Amino acid sequence: MTFIKTTEQDSNYNHLEKMSVEEILNHINSEDKAVPTAVEKALPQVKNLIEQIVIKLESGGRLFYLGAGTSGRLGILDASECPPTFGVPHDLVIGLIAGGDSAIRKAVEFAEDSITQGWEDLKFYNINSKDIVVGIAASGTTPYVIAALEECNINKILTGCITCNKNSPLSKVSKYPIEVIVGPEFVTGSSRMKAGTAQKLILNMISTSSMIKLNKVKGNKMIEMQLSNDKLVERGIKMLIKELNIDFEEAKILLNKYKNVRIAINNYNNGN
Repeated sequence: MTFIKTTEQDSNYNHLEKMSVEEILNHINSEDKAVPTAVEKALPQVKNLIEQIVIKLESGGRLFYLGAGTSGRLGILDASECPPTFGVPHDLVIGLIAGGDSAIRKAVEFAEDSITQGWEDLKFYNINSKDIVVGIAASGTTPYVIAALEECNINKILTGCITCNKNSPLSKVSKYPIEVIVGPEFVTGSSRMKAGTAQKLILNMISTSSMIKLNKVKGNKMIEMQLSNDKLVERGIKMLIKELNIDFEEAKILLNKYKNVRIAINNYNNGN
Protein backbone atom coordinates (compact mmCIF):
# COMPACT_ATOMS: atom_id res chain seq x y z
CA MET A 1 0.00 0.00 0.00
CA THR A 2 1.18 3.53 -0.77
CA PHE A 3 2.39 5.68 2.10
CA ILE A 4 1.42 9.34 1.81
CA LYS A 5 2.61 11.62 4.59
CA THR A 6 -0.45 13.86 4.89
CA THR A 7 0.98 15.51 8.00
CA GLU A 8 3.61 17.11 5.75
CA GLN A 9 1.36 18.06 2.86
CA ASP A 10 0.96 21.71 1.95
CA SER A 11 -1.50 23.66 4.05
CA ASN A 12 -4.95 24.45 2.68
CA TYR A 13 -4.18 28.11 3.45
CA ASN A 14 -1.64 30.57 2.10
CA HIS A 15 -0.27 34.00 2.98
CA LEU A 16 -0.92 33.43 6.68
CA GLU A 17 1.15 36.51 7.49
CA LYS A 18 -1.42 38.69 5.69
CA MET A 19 -4.35 37.39 7.78
CA SER A 20 -5.83 39.28 10.69
CA VAL A 21 -5.71 37.66 14.12
CA GLU A 22 -9.45 36.99 13.81
CA GLU A 23 -8.96 35.24 10.47
CA ILE A 24 -6.12 33.12 11.87
CA LEU A 25 -8.21 32.06 14.86
CA ASN A 26 -11.25 31.21 12.76
CA HIS A 27 -9.20 29.07 10.39
CA ILE A 28 -7.37 27.25 13.20
CA ASN A 29 -10.68 26.61 14.93
CA SER A 30 -12.20 25.33 11.71
CA GLU A 31 -9.32 22.88 11.24
CA ASP A 32 -9.49 21.75 14.88
CA LYS A 33 -13.15 20.79 14.46
CA ALA A 34 -12.05 17.96 12.16
CA VAL A 35 -9.96 16.28 14.86
CA PRO A 36 -12.75 14.59 16.90
CA THR A 37 -14.22 13.17 13.69
CA ALA A 38 -10.84 11.71 12.75
CA VAL A 39 -10.50 10.21 16.23
CA GLU A 40 -13.99 8.74 16.00
CA LYS A 41 -13.04 6.88 12.82
CA ALA A 42 -10.08 5.34 14.64
CA LEU A 43 -12.08 4.16 17.69
CA PRO A 44 -12.07 0.47 16.67
CA GLN A 45 -8.27 0.57 16.58
CA VAL A 46 -8.17 2.42 19.90
CA LYS A 47 -10.41 -0.23 21.46
CA ASN A 48 -8.21 -3.07 20.24
CA LEU A 49 -5.09 -1.50 21.74
CA ILE A 50 -6.70 -0.63 25.07
CA GLU A 51 -8.00 -4.16 25.52
CA GLN A 52 -4.45 -5.45 25.17
CA ILE A 53 -3.10 -2.80 27.55
CA VAL A 54 -5.61 -3.82 30.22
CA ILE A 55 -4.62 -7.48 29.87
CA LYS A 56 -0.95 -6.59 30.29
CA LEU A 57 -1.52 -4.31 33.28
CA GLU A 58 -3.79 -6.84 34.99
CA SER A 59 -1.06 -9.45 34.55
CA GLY A 60 1.60 -7.35 36.27
CA GLY A 61 3.02 -5.66 33.19
CA ARG A 62 3.71 -2.01 32.49
CA LEU A 63 2.68 0.46 29.79
CA PHE A 64 5.44 2.38 28.02
CA TYR A 65 4.92 5.40 25.79
CA LEU A 66 7.81 6.14 23.42
CA GLY A 67 8.09 9.23 21.26
CA ALA A 68 10.10 12.23 20.10
CA GLY A 69 9.35 15.95 20.26
CA THR A 70 5.70 16.82 20.80
CA SER A 71 4.68 13.15 20.64
CA GLY A 72 7.17 12.21 23.34
CA ARG A 73 6.08 15.09 25.56
CA LEU A 74 2.43 14.11 25.24
CA GLY A 75 3.26 10.54 26.27
CA ILE A 76 5.18 11.78 29.30
CA LEU A 77 2.29 14.08 30.23
CA ASP A 78 -0.22 11.24 30.13
CA ALA A 79 2.06 8.90 32.08
CA SER A 80 2.86 11.51 34.73
CA GLU A 81 -0.83 12.16 35.43
CA CYS A 82 -1.70 8.52 36.15
CA PRO A 83 -0.25 8.32 39.70
CA PRO A 84 -1.97 11.44 41.13
CA THR A 85 -5.24 10.81 39.28
CA PHE A 86 -5.58 7.08 39.81
CA GLY A 87 -3.21 6.31 42.69
CA VAL A 88 -1.07 3.88 40.68
CA PRO A 89 2.72 3.47 41.13
CA HIS A 90 4.95 5.81 39.14
CA ASP A 91 6.47 2.85 37.31
CA LEU A 92 3.18 1.45 35.97
CA VAL A 93 2.87 3.91 33.07
CA ILE A 94 6.20 5.25 31.83
CA GLY A 95 6.79 7.93 29.22
CA LEU A 96 10.09 8.08 27.33
CA ILE A 97 11.29 10.77 24.94
CA ALA A 98 14.14 10.86 22.44
CA GLY A 99 16.95 12.88 23.97
CA GLY A 100 16.03 12.05 27.56
CA ASP A 101 14.44 14.26 30.21
CA SER A 102 16.19 17.41 28.98
CA ALA A 103 14.20 17.07 25.73
CA ILE A 104 10.96 17.61 27.65
CA ARG A 105 11.71 21.34 27.83
CA LYS A 106 14.22 21.87 25.04
CA ALA A 107 14.56 20.09 21.71
CA VAL A 108 17.60 17.82 21.44
CA GLU A 109 18.89 17.95 17.88
CA PHE A 110 18.83 14.70 15.89
CA ALA A 111 17.82 12.62 18.93
CA GLU A 112 14.81 11.25 17.05
CA ASP A 113 17.08 9.96 14.27
CA SER A 114 18.84 7.37 16.45
CA ILE A 115 18.01 3.76 15.57
CA THR A 116 19.52 2.39 18.79
CA GLN A 117 18.65 4.78 21.62
CA GLY A 118 14.95 3.94 21.83
CA TRP A 119 15.67 0.30 22.62
CA GLU A 120 18.45 1.33 25.02
CA ASP A 121 15.99 3.58 26.85
CA LEU A 122 13.54 0.70 27.18
CA LYS A 123 16.25 -1.72 28.35
CA PHE A 124 17.11 0.70 31.17
CA TYR A 125 13.71 -0.23 32.64
CA ASN A 126 14.29 -3.97 32.16
CA ILE A 127 11.56 -4.15 29.53
CA ASN A 128 10.17 -7.66 29.14
CA SER A 129 7.35 -9.66 27.55
CA LYS A 130 4.92 -8.76 30.36
CA ASP A 131 4.99 -5.14 29.20
CA ILE A 132 3.44 -3.28 26.26
CA VAL A 133 5.04 -0.42 24.32
CA VAL A 134 3.08 2.26 22.45
CA GLY A 135 5.09 4.28 19.96
CA ILE A 136 3.83 7.82 19.33
CA ALA A 137 4.80 9.66 16.14
CA ALA A 138 2.56 11.93 14.11
CA SER A 139 4.54 11.24 10.94
CA GLY A 140 4.92 7.52 11.59
CA THR A 141 8.50 7.75 10.36
CA THR A 142 10.53 8.55 13.50
CA PRO A 143 13.58 6.22 13.56
CA TYR A 144 13.91 6.38 17.37
CA VAL A 145 10.41 4.91 17.73
CA ILE A 146 10.33 2.53 14.77
CA ALA A 147 13.63 0.83 15.59
CA ALA A 148 12.65 0.41 19.23
CA LEU A 149 9.37 -1.27 18.28
CA GLU A 150 11.21 -3.57 15.88
CA GLU A 151 13.38 -4.69 18.79
CA CYS A 152 10.26 -5.17 20.90
CA ASN A 153 8.83 -7.46 18.24
CA ILE A 154 12.04 -9.50 18.19
CA ASN A 155 11.86 -9.83 21.98
CA LYS A 156 8.15 -10.77 21.97
CA ILE A 157 7.05 -7.53 23.61
CA LEU A 158 3.59 -6.39 22.50
CA THR A 159 3.51 -3.14 20.52
CA GLY A 160 1.04 -0.47 19.52
CA CYS A 161 1.30 3.00 18.06
CA ILE A 162 -0.46 6.32 17.55
CA THR A 163 0.24 8.00 14.22
CA CYS A 164 -1.52 10.47 11.95
CA ASN A 165 -0.57 8.98 8.57
CA LYS A 166 -2.05 5.93 6.87
CA ASN A 167 0.14 2.88 6.22
CA SER A 168 3.21 4.46 7.82
CA PRO A 169 6.43 2.55 8.62
CA LEU A 170 5.49 2.80 12.31
CA SER A 171 2.10 1.19 11.75
CA LYS A 172 3.75 -1.66 9.89
CA VAL A 173 5.94 -2.58 12.89
CA SER A 174 3.08 -2.23 15.40
CA LYS A 175 0.86 -5.13 16.36
CA TYR A 176 -1.97 -2.76 17.31
CA PRO A 177 -1.66 0.47 15.31
CA ILE A 178 -3.89 3.50 15.72
CA GLU A 179 -4.04 5.72 12.64
CA VAL A 180 -5.93 8.98 13.13
CA ILE A 181 -5.85 10.92 9.86
CA VAL A 182 -6.27 14.63 10.57
CA GLY A 183 -4.92 15.87 7.22
CA PRO A 184 -2.60 18.81 6.51
CA GLU A 185 -1.92 21.32 9.28
CA PHE A 186 -2.86 25.01 9.23
CA VAL A 187 0.85 25.78 9.31
CA THR A 188 2.30 23.21 6.91
CA GLY A 189 4.06 20.39 8.77
CA SER A 190 3.34 21.78 12.26
CA SER A 191 2.11 18.48 13.65
CA ARG A 192 1.97 19.86 17.19
CA MET A 193 -1.39 21.28 16.10
CA LYS A 194 -4.14 18.93 14.83
CA ALA A 195 -1.98 15.82 15.04
CA GLY A 196 -0.88 16.69 18.57
CA THR A 197 -4.48 17.34 19.60
CA ALA A 198 -5.55 13.98 18.18
CA GLN A 199 -2.74 12.19 20.01
CA LYS A 200 -3.70 13.88 23.29
CA LEU A 201 -7.34 12.82 22.88
CA ILE A 202 -6.34 9.22 22.24
CA LEU A 203 -3.89 9.17 25.15
CA ASN A 204 -6.71 10.42 27.38
CA MET A 205 -8.80 7.49 26.18
CA ILE A 206 -6.01 4.96 26.72
CA SER A 207 -5.12 5.92 30.28
CA THR A 208 -8.65 6.69 31.46
CA SER A 209 -10.23 3.56 29.96
CA SER A 210 -7.42 1.35 31.24
CA MET A 211 -7.65 2.72 34.77
CA ILE A 212 -11.42 2.36 34.83
CA LYS A 213 -11.07 -1.30 33.84
CA LEU A 214 -8.44 -1.69 36.59
CA ASN A 215 -11.10 -0.53 39.10
CA LYS A 216 -9.40 2.78 39.86
CA VAL A 217 -12.74 4.58 39.46
CA LYS A 218 -16.01 4.03 41.34
CA GLY A 219 -19.16 5.38 39.72
CA ASN A 220 -17.55 8.35 38.03
CA LYS A 221 -15.21 9.31 40.86
CA MET A 222 -11.41 9.05 41.14
CA ILE A 223 -11.46 7.24 44.46
CA GLU A 224 -7.81 6.20 44.24
CA MET A 225 -6.46 9.72 43.62
CA GLN A 226 -3.51 10.98 45.65
CA LEU A 227 -4.55 13.60 48.21
CA SER A 228 -1.67 15.87 47.26
CA ASN A 229 -3.27 19.30 47.68
CA ASP A 230 -6.17 21.04 49.41
CA LYS A 231 -8.37 20.88 46.31
CA LEU A 232 -8.06 17.09 46.11
CA VAL A 233 -8.61 16.68 49.85
CA GLU A 234 -11.80 18.71 49.56
CA ARG A 235 -12.88 16.58 46.59
CA GLY A 236 -12.22 13.43 48.61
CA ILE A 237 -14.33 14.73 51.50
CA LYS A 238 -17.20 15.48 49.13
CA MET A 239 -16.97 11.94 47.73
CA LEU A 240 -17.26 10.47 51.21
CA ILE A 241 -20.19 12.72 52.10
CA LYS A 242 -22.11 11.62 49.03
CA GLU A 243 -21.10 7.94 49.10
CA LEU A 244 -21.61 7.35 52.82
CA ASN A 245 -24.30 9.95 53.58
CA ILE A 246 -22.27 11.47 56.42
CA ASP A 247 -21.57 15.08 57.38
CA PHE A 248 -18.50 17.16 56.54
CA GLU A 249 -16.69 16.73 59.84
CA GLU A 250 -17.13 12.96 59.91
CA ALA A 251 -15.94 12.71 56.32
CA LYS A 252 -12.90 14.87 57.09
CA ILE A 253 -11.95 12.74 60.09
CA LEU A 254 -12.38 9.57 58.04
CA LEU A 255 -10.21 10.83 55.21
CA ASN A 256 -7.50 12.09 57.56
CA LYS A 257 -7.42 8.65 59.16
CA TYR A 258 -7.17 6.49 56.04
CA LYS A 259 -5.59 8.94 53.52
CA ASN A 260 -7.47 7.25 50.67
CA VAL A 261 -11.11 7.54 49.55
CA ARG A 262 -11.58 3.86 48.68
CA ILE A 263 -9.97 2.62 51.88
CA ALA A 264 -12.07 5.07 53.90
CA ILE A 265 -15.27 3.82 52.22
CA ASN A 266 -14.37 0.16 52.73
CA ASN A 267 -13.48 0.60 56.38
CA TYR A 268 -16.58 2.66 57.14
CA ASN A 269 -18.81 0.04 55.49
CA ASN A 270 -17.05 -2.68 57.47
CA GLY A 271 -17.68 -0.84 60.72
CA ASN A 272 -14.06 0.19 61.31
